[in-house]
Amino acid sequence: ARSRAPSFPPRTPAMARGQQKIQSQQKAAEKKAKIAKSQGADQKKSAQAALKMQCSVCKVQLGDAKTYKQHFESKHSKLPLPDELKDA
Repeated sequence: ARSRAPSFPPRTPAMARGQQKIQSQQKAAEKKAKIAKSQGADQKKSAQAALKMQCSVCKVQLGDAKTYKQHFESKHSKLPLPDELKDA
């Protein structure tokens, strides 16, 4: 007859490892949320700061005079060009 491998104790330690895994996942999720929250605010602030001009017709925000002029010529071509765009 063949000898069998030694019997091991019941798998109760696996349950403890499962608990560690859950705790680790929760901790990682909290850390990820914290990082995303801190970076999200910075991105919003920097994006808002980059938008320096606002279209006088449709109120869309634009970064610079060149982009504003291109926007105005394509979207509002029938209207006269605003004074702030004549030199751009």
